[in-house]
Amino acid sequence: MKGLDLAALQAYLGSSQELTGRMFAGGRSNLTYAVTDGEKRWVLRRPPLGHVLPTAHDMVREHRVLEALSKAGFPAPRPILLCTDISVIGAPFYLMEHVDGHIYREESDLSDLGPERLHGLVLALVDTLADLHALDPAAIGLADFGRPEGFNQRQVSRWKKQLDASRSRDVAGIDELHARLAVDIPAGGPGTVVHGDYRLDNVLIGDQLQINAVLDWEMSTLGDPLSDVALMLVYAGLPLQVSGGRSTVPMKVAGHPSLREMSDRYAGRSGRDVSDLHWYVAFAAFKLAVILEGVHYRYVQGQTVGGGFESIGNLVGPLVMRGHEALEGN
Repeated sequence: MKGLDLAALQAYLGSSQELTGRMFAGGRSNLTYAVTDGEKRWVLRRPPLGHVLPTAHDMVREHRVLEALSKAGFPAPRPILLCTDISVIGAPFYLMEHVDGHIYREESDLSDLGPERLHGLVLALVDTLADLHALDPAAIGLADFGRPEGFNQRQVSRWKKQLDASRSRDVAGIDELHARLAVDIPAGGPGTVVHGDYRLDNVLIGDQLQINAVLDWEMSTLGDPLSDVALMLVYAGLPLQVSGGRSTVPMKVAGHPSLREMSDRYAGRSGRDVSDLHWYVAFAAFKLAVILEGVHYRYVQGQTVGGGFESIGNLVGPLVMRGHEALEGN
């Protein structure tokens, strides 16, 4: 299996039973596999193949935040094992518990819920984000997980560096967007644990539409919670998945709350002021454009695993435009 040597993993675990596995679809960055010995089930996470940006795809950090959050009672998968020895499967990795649930990423998934249930599901997504931001980092052992002071300033600089490391083509307006974002950066309030890539298809949903687990913590840190809120809103207007010529824009499915309702819901549950999110939305669009440009870079280099990557690059331009529009108050 590309990216995962099951025989090597079996030997490392000291298992007498043969392991089988499959790669989960939909991931754009770290690789995620379901693994079983026929009795127990786990999920394995490892960095992507090939081009890896500095500070990204850190298995130790991801393992640490999952451990802290799951112990605190937040819906995050419980980690089981961390391996930093790259000689085992060729990269650091960790195992976590397998959590049951459904990921909503197809048009039929959302429309089949019906307007009322979809509305409730998205509001539960918003509530869960507010609950994450309500956690005291020091109380759950994450006081040193990041530096909230100057978070937004560092993010603007960091994602420009990530862009420069992933350039394979000219993207109209992206450098101009970064320049505009760097002019008047919000100081931000007290820092919280931030997910960094919070969206509907990064959560596992149970039979009663409850959120069983929030997934993909590779970009989590301590920072400005409004960055998570803005990114969630940007994602609501973008296709959940681009594959086989079909895509779903969540906002266009009947019953999906408006962006205003989502931000108001977050404000009510968190007590935070969300009256001016223009800069945050613009930066979220820029950050997501850079992330997807990195995925596009790996795709053209032949370093992605699985399908659905051929159209990812097409989203970058519209995201850049969305960022400019947000800065103009739209």
